[in-house]
Amino acid sequence: MTQQRQKTTPPDGLVVVDKPSGFTSHDVVAKMRGIARTRRIGHAGTLDPMATGVLVLGVEKATKLLGHLALTEKEYLGTVRLGQTTITDDAEGEITASVDASKVTREAVDAGIAKLTGAIMQVPSKVSAIKIDGVRSYKRARDGEDFEIPARPVTVSSFAVYDVRDAVAEDGTPVLDLVVSVVCSSGTYIRALARDLGADLGVGGHLTALRRTRVGPYKLESARTLDQLQAELTVMPVAEAATAAFPRWDVDDRRAGLLLNGVRLEMPEEYEGRGAVAVFDPTGRFLALVESQKGKAKSLAIFG
Repeated sequence: MTQQRQKTTPPDGLVVVDKPSGFTSHDVVAKMRGIARTRRIGHAGTLDPMATGVLVLGVEKATKLLGHLALTEKEYLGTVRLGQTTITDDAEGEITASVDASKVTREAVDAGIAKLTGAIMQVPSKVSAIKIDGVRSYKRARDGEDFEIPARPVTVSSFAVYDVRDAVAEDGTPVLDLVVSVVCSSGTYIRALARDLGADLGVGGHLTALRRTRVGPYKLESARTLDQLQAELTVMPVAEAATAAFPRWDVDDRRAGLLLNGVRLEMPEEYEGRGAVAVFDPTGRFLALVESQKGKAKSLAIFG
């Protein structure tokens, strides 16, 4: 990772932010626009205001990477409270039901988690940003509409419990707090996992804390707080970011020229079905993101 601070020309690259609680992803983007002195900033997948941790931002040309980075695997640490249900499936919403969860056994918890691991169908929270007929779900919920969100396929590669803690909620209900880790595909809602685990156990559940520790190859150790970025803007150059996130394909000068002129090159079979591939010329210059389509390189974004 390199460090750059330029007064006139904004840097091209990724910024890995450790998002604070209480900030929306848009709040972080707005803050970074001031720090990087450019409007051209976007993020690779949102985090709820309550959540903290890794939020990947693209600056200038790197914004063209974001849609592809958003599809990568993510990792979280969180706390699930069994015994209380909320309208938002997390601690920010009003409690709608409380049930004594003190009799729930670890064996039952493990069995419930097993049902939510692997390839599953998940119904997102009604206060999510999912669009239903072009309107955000949270807006429909806020307006009091009665509607259903269709279940979507997601993959939970790992769902593990690190600790089980007896607790008493503010209303006096005995509850269980589970400290969990989750590795999952893009589009998975951790608060929906908490909701569904509680429902399966018959006591209800919601998410009380969430920290994203990884987005694809970008981990919490490389993230910087907004205060740290204000003091020193830390940017991962586009080429380095692409190398970290995508398979690499090195081409010679002739093919590099053809690619940049819109010619669909023949791709080696090893890249078939691997999604976005980063193409580099002999000097190490990052040229483009492509994907193999019937053995030919279809350009997704040009950088060279």
